[in-house]
Amino acid sequence: MLQNVPLLLQCLLWRWLKTIDVLRVSNYDLRMTQEFEVDQVIRQRIRNLRQNLGWSLESLASKASMSVSTLSRIETGSRRIALDQLIPIAKALNTSLDELVSTSEAQIIIRPEPISMPGITMWKLSTEDAVNGVNVSKMRFDPSKAPAPTELRIHPGKEWFTVLLGEIQLKLGERIYHVKAGQSAQFDTMTPHALWAVGGIAEVLGIMDNAGQRAHEHDTAK
Repeated sequence: MLQNVPLLLQCLLWRWLKTIDVLRVSNYDLRMTQEFEVDQVIRQRIRNLRQNLGWSLESLASKASMSVSTLSRIETGSRRIALDQLIPIAKALNTSLDELVSTSEAQIIIRPEPISMPGITMWKLSTEDAVNGVNVSKMRFDPSKAPAPTELRIHPGKEWFTVLLGEIQLKLGERIYHVKAGQSAQFDTMTPHALWAVGGIAEVLGIMDNAGQRAHEHDTAK
């Protein structure tokens, strides 16, 4: 078929076909490597969860309604993992199938973007999947940019903060507290409350639950 094709063109065609083959093999190898790595993560996750619960292979196998040898081969990698095996294993380990097979990596380094409100700048220092739903944020109050709030807020949740810089006036109902740098405060946010800086710029590191975080996010959307 290539007899009437010039030799140079034949060489170029052969080189192009070899390149396609190399790319095909490389993509296959990459896919196989990725599948193997995911497979290993799932096996390790099953073993770690079982051991953290203090369960033997026999105990988990019994709860997952499978033989001990099958579970052992799944953990060691000598048996291919099937979906119909993962479902009862996840249920027995009191976790979801999504969590058991998840391949997403947790965000290690967080680079918060400033969220601006009148007189306040906030940086969210934790992600949506933070431990126990706890949200951490840094807030900077600048009384020169906006007047102190006149309305006390109330919403479900609890809040804790420590003052990093300056002084914060915390109003809880009819009572007023002055929290200075190095001091901390905690309160139930169902009590009418308001925070503001006195005597200049103040910065706080705050921890709140999801309800409190949603209330603060609602402020930023105004």
